[in-house]
Amino acid sequence: MNSRKTATILRKPDWLKIKVPLGKEYVSVRKIVEEHKLHTICTSGHCPNMHECWGRGTATLMILGDICTRACGFCNVKTGRPLPADWKEPERVAKSVKLMKLKHCVLTSVDRDDLDDLGAGIWAETVRQIKKLNPATTIETLIPDFDGREELINMVPDSGPEVVSHNLETVRRITPWARSRAKYDTSLQTLKIIAKSNVVSKSGIMVGLGETREEVLETMDDLRAVGVEVLTIGQYLQPTKKHLAVKEFITPEQFEAYRRAGLDKGFRFVESSPLVRSSYRAEKHVEK
Repeated sequence: MNSRKTATILRKPDWLKIKVPLGKEYVSVRKIVEEHKLHTICTSGHCPNMHECWGRGTATLMILGDICTRACGFCNVKTGRPLPADWKEPERVAKSVKLMKLKHCVLTSVDRDDLDDLGAGIWAETVRQIKKLNPATTIETLIPDFDGREELINMVPDSGPEVVSHNLETVRRITPWARSRAKYDTSLQTLKIIAKSNVVSKSGIMVGLGETREEVLETMDDLRAVGVEVLTIGQYLQPTKKHLAVKEFITPEQFEAYRRAGLDKGFRFVESSPLVRSSYRAEKHVEK
């Protein structure tokens, strides 16, 4: 059950086929990303919504390089030994946000377990620089767990973003083989600390990894118990044959049932559909 390979490859259903808009906004964002050598989770994570989001003039920027110190079974971001942290990066990112004319900016990062502060210092400085140069831009930060260390986690909400998100990724039972170092309870602790701060708290999970409906509902209860306000639920898609296999393609009807269940449990926003990803239409989640 722990294997990342399977002899059976499920065929994608029609509802996972996407249209690819290529308007002038998409071209503009792509040009800025390439010219300024920015890392985006849109490209590193092979996000199915990249063309739509870039076509709306938005992008999710990935800081602290593009090499992760962890090797999760679902993630297509490169893993290995990262380059040293670059303290000039926050200013470059802030200037790029201004060039893109973003009204809402989403930041994420690789895990940097090699750094003493696990990258929290550059996280906070990046938010401050964006706010300094783009005072009208709202920010969502999708952060690592920082090993559940409260002093590091608090550095991010204290720097001024409107939304702080950390993904639980999957249900408790599947966590040990889906996530290489992160633990289910450590992520809940991270989210509990976030929820205590004066920001919108948010998390996301993937489905289709073999979880049951009851496990998804239990996960919702766990997230509500620590104060999470916004939840995203999307279909897991296997990025390469080396990654965890898709066990099931969840129907749009079941996604809608999860959305309604989440709202009934008290989440303020629930984005639940096959192509939903953590930062998809994240600008809607800003209001506290």
